Amino acid sequence: IALTGGNDCLWRTWGFPDGNILMTGEGHTDWLSGCCFSPSGTQLVTSSADSTVRIWDMSRHGCLLTLRGHSRAARSCCWHSSGHFVASACVDGTSKIWDLTSERCRHTLRGHKESVNSIEFLPFSSTVLTSSADKTLTLWDARTVRRL
Repeated sequence: IALTGGNDCLWRTWGFPDGNILMTGEGHTDWLSGCCFSPSGTQLVTSSADSTVRIWDMSRHGCLLTLRGHSRAARSCCWHSSGHFVASACVDGTSKIWDLTSERCRHTLRGHKESVNSIEFLPFSSTVLTSSADKTLTLWDARTVRRL
């Protein structure tokens, strides 16, 4: 199964080898910039130019949670290996660590001078890697919000 998001504001899952659409999700109001399956594979996270990050339940085919807090387009998103946190990157030069248990932003990462275009948790750690249009990569400790 592959997951894609597009300019039509929809995410889709695709079955292989046939390439048929298995599921489609709608709810964002602007193009999707990122999408990622949860570690368990039962949920997914999407980021959008509508400045939101959404958590979707695959079995219910619907949005469980809309995370608001970015001031501009959210460019990228990813899951922590525990499944309890997601991270998102924003055009405004910040990134956010979201706590799914409390349904709120736990930390905002500040330090890039331009758009943060991608974000990833390193596997089985609290380290986050961001890349920016300012031509820098930064490693962060997501627990303390300090650069490494």
